[in-house]
Amino acid sequence: MNKTTDLLTELRKILEEFEQQSISGDLRNRVIALVPAFDTIREIGKSLVDKGLQKSARDRLLAYFLEYPRTVLSEKELAVVAGISEWARRVRELRVEFGWKIITGMTASQMIIAEELGESDFDLDDLAPNDYVLIDVVQDRDAAHRWNVANEIRKGPGGSRQKILEYLRANVGMQVTGEELSYVAQSTEWARRTRELRTEEGWPIVTRHSGNPKLPIGVYVLEDDRQAPAHDRNISDATRRRALQRDKYACRNCGWTYEDWNPSDPRFLELHHVVHHVAGGSNELDNLRTLCNVCHDEVHKLDKKG
Repeated sequence: MNKTTDLLTELRKILEEFEQQSISGDLRNRVIALVPAFDTIREIGKSLVDKGLQKSARDRLLAYFLEYPRTVLSEKELAVVAGISEWARRVRELRVEFGWKIITGMTASQMIIAEELGESDFDLDDLAPNDYVLIDVVQDRDAAHRWNVANEIRKGPGGSRQKILEYLRANVGMQVTGEELSYVAQSTEWARRTRELRTEEGWPIVTRHSGNPKLPIGVYVLEDDRQAPAHDRNISDATRRRALQRDKYACRNCGWTYEDWNPSDPRFLELHHVVHHVAGGSNELDNLRTLCNVCHDEVHKLDKKG
């Protein structure tokens, strides 16, 4: 018989003995009689993962997350797979020290409220605060360093929006998770504050739903360390999204898309006013066109010369 079968046989025996003891005996004796059952169930949980991945609770949890990426996993099932009471700490280690993009149900809910996640991203039915989701199967090797930076900013002065911006500016062009921004901000309103940095202060912060559909869910990128001109900050997220979708997320001048992105040419997409805002142009869809930042700068240089 395999290990799981052996453990199930052992559990049945323990429960049969408990049933006999529960007829008589005091409360403590009955509780003590259930301790072996509790331990055996933990061992059964451990045995469910492939034998080669059973070395530690962290290994078992990672194997389980990778088996079900972008799936809402409950704290109870993770506890079963881990087989230890400290399973939540092991999940945090996977995220902080090893760079796996795992977000909690609380973080996902805050992103949904801020319209940075949608119902199509993963199964949102009965999403609880202590649920977890692996949002990307690609490991982030720089995560441990970023968390050290996050700790320093978290301890520093300033409000949540200021700390979020400081952290993003320390990681320009890099993917950071909502979990990181939540940690830095120390506020349940972190997703709303991040959105305000984009819509009110003009920082080019993009997500899967607001600028770069190639990004994994739950990820933010500050594309460049500069603010948009004041007149460009009044374009609503909904209008911005429609304009980008209409233009197929491509520069209408040179055709650049996010699929062309590379470290030597780290462009990004912006919206250009056909009739300039200062000349009475509106922020409506028909007055906006998608340009990469290089072409956008060139257009404005030509306008100044003209």
